[in-house]
Amino acid sequence: MKVLLFMVGWFILLVLYWPLAVLLLVLAPLAWLVSLPFRLLALVIGALFALVKSVLYLPARILGYRG
Repeated sequence: MKVLLFMVGWFILLVLYWPLAVLLLVLAPLAWLVSLPFRLLALVIGALFALVKSVLYLPARILGYRG
């Protein structure tokens, strides 16, 4: 659904102001490439927090806490 809304919005922008629509078409992949390292960093930080949580809860799990 997001892709459909994006396409409709882009076509409306193309009709109203085509230079900006073409610029958006060129810059969208570049923006995705710039944001890719930040997404990977967020994934690594989330995994690190999950590891710390599992290590901290390990003694309780060994003792049988089911909470």
